[in-house]
Amino acid sequence: MAPDLTSKQRQILQYLRENAATKTYFKSRLIGKELGMTAKEVGANITALQEGDYEVEIEKWGYSSSTTWKVDV
Repeated sequence: MAPDLTSKQRQILQYLRENAATKTYFKSRLIGKELGMTAKEVGANITALQEGDYEVEIEKWGYSSSTTWKVDV
């Protein structure tokens, strides 16, 4: 894990890595529900993961009842 990430960012990154093998699209609302965060917290923290080099490609895909992220590992 990258040492420059906050604990929330590390949680999100780990969640995406564990689930991206079977799933491509993730909603902030559902990630937050799984990790005990709000959708807003997920969205704010996932931006840092988009900008870093963490072997995960994250693209903002859509917005419908929560932001959807396309994730490739």
